[in-house]
Amino acid sequence: MQGVYKKVNRSLGKAVHDYGMISPGDRIVVGVSGGMDSLTLLRMLVDLKKKAPLDFHLVPVYVDPGFEPSFAGDLKAYVEFHLGPLMVERTDHGIVAHSDENQENPCFLCSRLRRKRLFEIARDQGCNTIALGHNKDDLIETLFINMFYSGAIGTMKPCQSFFDGTLEIIRPLAYVEKRRIVSLSESLGFPAFKNPCPSDGFTKRTAVRHMLEGLYAENPHIKGNIFKAMGRVKMDYLLKQTL
Repeated sequence: MQGVYKKVNRSLGKAVHDYGMISPGDRIVVGVSGGMDSLTLLRMLVDLKKKAPLDFHLVPVYVDPGFEPSFAGDLKAYVEFHLGPLMVERTDHGIVAHSDENQENPCFLCSRLRRKRLFEIARDQGCNTIALGHNKDDLIETLFINMFYSGAIGTMKPCQSFFDGTLEIIRPLAYVEKRRIVSLSESLGFPAFKNPCPSDGFTKRTAVRHMLEGLYAENPHIKGNIFKAMGRVKMDYLLKQTL
């Protein structure tokens, strides 16, 4: 466990440093979904808070999308036993996103509603930062999702300002590969909560992930090259921007 923990911790620390993600006095909403990514993020931030030379406050939050059976109670019990208080916010976001009025892209609407609620909670809790558990693989997949389905080149930024700089979204796991998160989660014995969402496993992200996994299997350097490419964009060799 020590080996993979150190690797994840080192990558998280580098991302936090490179992007100046955390400052003294920050109040940070930590988005907890019940998945291994968000549980890893929360564990690493709790550990960082204990040893970092700067003082910051964590407000872990789970936004329940409203599907049954809900694992909110079990998640809250686990987090509060091992990592501290967890705020559970019950919503109908998933139900609304999968209603007959919104058949086209339920994941997009559900994500947007959940993000909006996190913004509101951050405001109500006096927090200036929201930490999300997206990892290196997520950033790469988002690049291709945007190209394939939106006709644009872009991904999720490790650190992004909103509302004239009064709120920051940070992704401290941006440099961490999914496989390391899986290994660490198994070592730490994180519980596996079954996702009740009807779209789980049938999303655009799933399709892109399978495509990329095939490429990674052929050449182990491809993932690293794609990730580096997102920070080495040659604007002179792209098409003229169109309206």
